[in-house]
Amino acid sequence: MDRSVLRSIPLFAAMSDAQLDRMTAQGSARRIAQGESVFEQGDPAKAFYLLLHGRLKVTQVTRDGQQIIVRVVHPGDLFGFTRALGRPDYPGTATAAVDSLVASWPTESWDGFVENNPQLAMSAIRTIGQRLDEAHTRIREMSTEEVERRVAHAVLRLIEQAGKRVEAGMRVDFPISRRDIAEMTGTTLHTVSRILSAWETRGLVEGGRQKLVVCDAAALSRLAENAG
Repeated sequence: MDRSVLRSIPLFAAMSDAQLDRMTAQGSARRIAQGESVFEQGDPAKAFYLLLHGRLKVTQVTRDGQQIIVRVVHPGDLFGFTRALGRPDYPGTATAAVDSLVASWPTESWDGFVENNPQLAMSAIRTIGQRLDEAHTRIREMSTEEVERRVAHAVLRLIEQAGKRVEAGMRVDFPISRRDIAEMTGTTLHTVSRILSAWETRGLVEGGRQKLVVCDAAALSRLAENAG
C-alpha cells in the first residue's frame, strides 16, 4: 500500500501525509477470492480491516445452528475492529461475495491509531452506531412485521447501499441469492422464493441466478410501509 490508496477513501482524506505513511507502514493488503473468508467466527482477533475493493458478507451461526447475514461490507468500510467492542474474537465470519481487496493492521495497533487520528476514532464510533441502529431496525422488523414487509425492507436497503443503475432499474451490485435474502430476514428460502416470484410476476423485480434488479422501487417502498 501507499498513501494514495488510503487518501482516496473519505475516512482518511483529512489525515496528513505523515499520519498516512505511519498507517501504511504498519498495514498490508491482500486479495480475497470470491467465496474465501477473511476471518471465521470465533477466531482470535489478530487484525482489523478496511475493505478497499469488492463486497463482503458477514455471517453468524446462532446457537441453534441457523446462519444469518448480519452485515454487508462495502468499499471504504472498516470491519473486524473487535478491540473497539472490547472482545478478543471475531463475532462473525467475513466472506468475499466477489473478488475483493482488503487492508489489515495488527489489532494491537488500534489504540495508537485512534489516539493519534481523531477522525478514525469518530468513524469507528459512527460505524458502531450505524450497526446498532441497523440491528435495532432489523430486530423491530422481525418482531413486528410480516415476512413480505421484512423482505421488502431488506431489498430496499441493498439497492440503497449497493445499487447500480441498469436499463431495467437498480441492480444489486454483487451476486445475491434468494438464500442470502432469507438469511438477512430470518425466514426460509421457500418463503423468499415465493415472495420474489410473486414480485417478478407483478413487475416489481427481476431475478436470476445470483442476480436481483428492482424495477419499481416506489411500489416496493409502499409494500415495505404496508401501503399496498
